[in-house]
Amino acid sequence: MSKSKTFLHGIVPPVATPYTADNQIDWKSLSRLLKHLLDGGVHGLFLLGSTSECVSLSPDERARLLEFCVKEVGGRVPLVSGIMDPTTDSCIHHGLRAKAAGVDGLVVTAPFYTRTNQTETIDHFRYIREATAMPLVAYDIPVCVGIKLQRETLHTLVEEDLIVALKDSSGDDGTFRMLLQDFKSKPGFALLTGSEIVADSAILAGAHGCVPGLGNVDPAGYVRLYEAASQGRWTEARAEQERLIALFQMVFWSAPRLSGGAAGVGSFKVALKHMGIFENGDMRRPNRPVPEDVSARIADHLKGMGLM
Repeated sequence: MSKSKTFLHGIVPPVATPYTADNQIDWKSLSRLLKHLLDGGVHGLFLLGSTSECVSLSPDERARLLEFCVKEVGGRVPLVSGIMDPTTDSCIHHGLRAKAAGVDGLVVTAPFYTRTNQTETIDHFRYIREATAMPLVAYDIPVCVGIKLQRETLHTLVEEDLIVALKDSSGDDGTFRMLLQDFKSKPGFALLTGSEIVADSAILAGAHGCVPGLGNVDPAGYVRLYEAASQGRWTEARAEQERLIALFQMVFWSAPRLSGGAAGVGSFKVALKHMGIFENGDMRRPNRPVPEDVSARIADHLKGMGLM
């Protein structure tokens, strides 16, 4: 299967958003993170996703962040931007500002809170595609939006040329495997797993790459995994995946004190703080900070894995 029209393939981390102590976007830390990711050899960047805490940012903050990242990256890799919002018109507004900022494509979920069905969700994609004339990446993340993009829905979106790629964070590996089979001869359409822990097996099955939140912490490790897997060096790919699974364990150490999302994104941000990339590891309210004892454990974990 060929790459998508946005050349979205390989390792495309969802970029975490750093904040200052007074809860503003920390541009210096963001610049360091972008350099860390590019130096790690990533193939693209996903801005304003769930790991980016996109819904915690105001429309103006979203636009400024995109403008900053477009300038900093300077065309070295493709940039796609999430435009998530409960209503279609709000998504179009974000999409037009993202287009003006210079990103290469838009990432779209089903609407949330508005309780749409599959037909209305397809209409949502149609309206956004018509209004923005931008390549769209479908983002299947039912845990956040309350509805899964069904297999038949994705077929419609692909057949109407409404989307150029799928990021699958549904946790439904069986359906993802069937989609890989469904679209294996579809030119220009890419399928990427959003799971940090099954990237090797997903690529073996035909996935074009991975969108790993943990890739903020160890982008070079995920690039090594992708390169080994895409070249058929499966023993090497499996070993790298298992090393990354060991690194991923820090996500579970805040449970049950934090929600799953805060434990995941929060642990990545705390790791980046310990690595000297972020000044501050906190998320925005209502997500609580990673507990101090867990933060210390993450620091020891990073040292033990050679990342500090």
